[in-house]
Amino acid sequence: MKDFRAIHEARWRAFGFGWPPPFRPHESGHGPRGKGRGGRGRPNVREAVLALLAERPMHGYEMIQELERRTGGVWRPSPGSIYPTLQLLEDEDLIVSDSSGGRKRFTLTEAGRAEAERAAGAAPWEQFGEDEVNAARDFKEAVFGIMHALRQVGFNGTDEQRRQALEVLVETKRKLYGILADSA
Repeated sequence: MKDFRAIHEARWRAFGFGWPPPFRPHESGHGPRGKGRGGRGRPNVREAVLALLAERPMHGYEMIQELERRTGGVWRPSPGSIYPTLQLLEDEDLIVSDSSGGRKRFTLTEAGRAEAERAAGAAPWEQFGEDEVNAARDFKEAVFGIMHALRQVGFNGTDEQRRQALEVLVETKRKLYGILADSA
């Protein structure tokens, strides 16, 4: 993991950006879903974990993937929120873990079933409507498309092409902040 981070950081800095990247919508708590601009805030990780475990036993990374899938990528909880929650639920004797096959698989205890049924009745991923999921998916695809194009210009472009790309980026950043300023 450290090597991936070092490579990612080096590439990010190669384009003249600071580190870490300033915008991480799935973890930051800011933006349309966050607490900063009238959003509902992040879903409850504890309730999401219990609701998932009410369906079947899972390991932590599987929960992260499943939550991302159920919300169309709108919400992908970080390992830093999932694993401490799992530890807390285990400490409360609501779940137990089994370390077979090299991964910890979590299962509800009898005590955890009642709480899990209540959580499953209002599953946190249900707060995301189809329009919100589609908009987030479109936004994500656009961002990845831009980053791919930027990477191509950064690695394969001439000095003049990189200069032109920088001008486009600076203007785009200005326009994006302008959108926020107009809505405030």
